[in-house]
Amino acid sequence: MFTSKEEKRVAEELTNSTNAIGKGTFLEGNIETYGNIRIEGKVTGHVKSKSKIVLGNSSQVNGNITALNADIEGEVKGKIEIAELLVLKATAVIHGDIFTGKLVVEPGAVFNGSCKMGAIIKEIKIGESNGLEPSKNFRPEEVKSN
Repeated sequence: MFTSKEEKRVAEELTNSTNAIGKGTFLEGNIETYGNIRIEGKVTGHVKSKSKIVLGNSSQVNGNITALNADIEGEVKGKIEIAELLVLKATAVIHGDIFTGKLVVEPGAVFNGSCKMGAIIKEIKIGESNGLEPSKNFRPEEVKSN
């Protein structure tokens, strides 16, 4: 089995990886990663990262977002849970509740929902299905838009 040093090295390598969903890309389904992810396209489903999520200006996410840190420039319809720092850039449009350790909101950002800061976010678990099939986890029609 792995020693403690080996486990730490493997975990560090995983969190240093970077993923990208390009502009013009449409993805339906849940995304889970240990590393950073940048989204410029449209995602219908939940996005979860043990590192940082960056949503570019052209991004649209219809689903929940869970991460250690996040910078959002695009549109999100769903709950956002960020353990440390959430930055809403001037072009961000959020329709849903926010739970975060710290929040930065630039002038021009739009936020419709409730916000709880300083909240202790449960550990971000990757690869657990919670007993549900991935395609049954999320129904876009259930997301409320204001």
